[in-house]
This record gives sequence, C-alpha cells and structure tokens, in this order.
Amino acid sequence: MASSVVSFSTPSRYENQKRRDWNTFCQYLRNQRPPLSVALCNGTHVLEFLHYLDQFGKTKVHAPQCPFFGLPNPPAPCPCPLRQAWGSLDALIGRLRAAFEENGGKPETNPFGARSIRIYLREVRDFQAKARGVSYEKKRKRPKPPNASAATTS
Repeated sequence: MASSVVSFSTPSRYENQKRRDWNTFCQYLRNQRPPLSVALCNGTHVLEFLHYLDQFGKTKVHAPQCPFFGLPNPPAPCPCPLRQAWGSLDALIGRLRAAFEENGGKPETNPFGARSIRIYLREVRDFQAKARGVSYEKKRKRPKPPNASAATTS
C-alpha cells in the first residue's frame, strides 16, 4: 500500500498581509454610500482610503506651526497628529497593486498605479521628512575613477 504525501505550503507573511490589505480595502469600498465595486474604483478612491487610514497611524508628524517641526528627536510631547508612515503607505500600495491584478484587474486600469497615487506618496515622504528633520534626497552616483590598470603599465 503506497502512501501519497500531500504537502500544503502555508502562505508567506507577505501573502497574508496582501490578503488582509485587499480585504480591508474591499470592506472600505463596501462601506461607502453608495457601496462601490472594485471595478469602478479609481485613484481618487484610493487617496480617500489612504486618508481614512491616517486615523490609525502611529507616526508623529509635526505640523509646520509646531515648535518641534524639523527636529528629529523632540524634547517634549506635542499635540501633533499621528499618521501613517510614508514607508507603510508605500508598502501598502505595492501590496494592493499586486492584489488588484491577482483578483482579475487589468494592469492598465489598476487604480493603485495611478499618477495621483505616486504624487501623493512623494508628497507624504517629503513632508514627513521635513517634519522629522530627515533628508530623503537621492544619492548621486560617484564618477568612476580612471582605470588604474592603464596607469601601471611599464
């Protein structure tokens, strides 16, 4: 009697998070008045979802009027709001973009890849960097040194 081995792979942490994020987004759309289907969703709806998520954020983002604006390590508490961190939003959009296509969406109609989303994420990153006194400027490529082997010919 031969025994067959059946192996079930458990989804990765990334796959589990992607599924949870997708379910959360779909629930958000169902809770809209009137309810909205994913097929009718666009970049504006995604931006509204990201603004909605801010209320659950854990990152202190100082307002420009705050005396601690631009300080990486504020010396005291302040009333500035907690928001979603830029890195969390960026990762969320990446997972939702993949989930959209895995759930039958076409890449050319993917609302998570909309230009407005890319602009929003860039603005959030830049503002949070200023509010925390952190620079996210791109590093410039260093020019290549002259070929050392050519200089050693005798």
